[in-house]
Amino acid sequence: MNNTPLTYKEAGVNIEMADAFVNEITPMIRKTFRKEVLTDIGAFYSLFKVDLNRYNDPVLVSSTDGVGTKLKIAFMLNRHDTIGIDLVAMCANDILTAGAEPLFFLDYLAVARLDKAVAVDILRGITEGCLQAGCSLVGGETAEMPGFYADNEYDLSGFVVGILNRGNVVDPNDVQVGDSVIGLASTGLHSNGYSLIRRLFFDINKLDPSHCKEQSPINTYIPELGKTLGQELLTPTQIYVKTILNVRDTIEIKAMAHITGGGLTGNLPRILPQGHGIQINTNSWHRPPIFQLVQKMGNIDDQEMFKTFNMGIGYVIITPQKESQKALAVLNDYGQQAYVIGEVIKGAGVEYK
Repeated sequence: MNNTPLTYKEAGVNIEMADAFVNEITPMIRKTFRKEVLTDIGAFYSLFKVDLNRYNDPVLVSSTDGVGTKLKIAFMLNRHDTIGIDLVAMCANDILTAGAEPLFFLDYLAVARLDKAVAVDILRGITEGCLQAGCSLVGGETAEMPGFYADNEYDLSGFVVGILNRGNVVDPNDVQVGDSVIGLASTGLHSNGYSLIRRLFFDINKLDPSHCKEQSPINTYIPELGKTLGQELLTPTQIYVKTILNVRDTIEIKAMAHITGGGLTGNLPRILPQGHGIQINTNSWHRPPIFQLVQKMGNIDDQEMFKTFNMGIGYVIITPQKESQKALAVLNDYGQQAYVIGEVIKGAGVEYK
C-alpha cells in the first residue's frame, strides 16, 4: 500500500496549468467577440443575443468538424499557430454553403498533458480563424487525458452556429442545365487528403525528421513550391465567408459547395438536383504546384487526384450562365481569384474533359 498522498497532478492532470492557460488566452479570445455576446470566458455556458432587427424569419445553421491527420504535420514540425485556422475554416465554410453568416464558434482540445505554450498557439490560430470568419469564439473545452493520447499529441474539433433568413437559404433545386460552375481558388491542400500525403512523403519517401540525422527534407526549400515542404503542408485552409457574404447580393448564386474530403468528384453532386451533372474543364484554372508534385511523386492518376484533393479549387458557386463574367469580376474585385471551371449538364456526377 502506498502511504504517499496521491494528487490529481501526480496522476497527470495539472489544474493550475489549465487555469494559467485560460488566463493567458482570455484577452485574445475577447478580440473575437461580436456585440451580441453577453457572457465572458469562464461561465458554464455562453449567451448570444440574436439581432432580430436583421432577421425577420431566422434559421440557425450548424456544423461540426475537425482538422484530421494534418495535425500530424503540426506535431512533426512543432508548429501549432495555424492549425486552428483550418479548424474554423472546415466548419464555417460548410455552413456558408447554405448562405449562412457564422455567429459563434466553440472548440474542443484534448491532450495527454497540457503544454501551455502549445495550447496558446493553437488558440491563437482558432481566434485568427474566427476573426477571418467574422464569428465569436464564445467558449470551448480543454481536456487533459493522460494515458489516452500519445505524449506531445492532441486532437482538435470545433462547432459553429450561423444564421440566415429562411427565404434566403440557398436552394440547389434552382440549378438548371447550362448554369456556370465557378471555382474559387484554394490556398493549396487545405485540410484534406493528408493520409495520402503522409503515406507518400513520410512512409514511402522517408521525409519524416525521425528518419534523418541531418536537417529533414521537410524543412528544405523546394524551388517548385517556393517554400519548404513543411510550410506548404501547414498552409491554412482559406476561409471564404467574408467574400461570399459580400458578393451574394450582387450576383445570383444558385448553389455552393465547400470542396473538402472527396474533392470535386465527391462534393459537387451533393448540390445538384436529380438528373443533373457537372462537366469540368480541367484546363480552366491554375493548379498550385503542390498538386503536380504529389501526382508525380506518387504516380497517382487523375481520377484519384480529383476524388482526394481540391486540386486548387476550394469552393464552388453555381450561377446562371449570363451572370458568370459578372461573378468573376465581382469576386476579383474582392481579391478572390476565381475561374469558370465548367457547366451543369444532364446526367449525374462529375465529368472531366
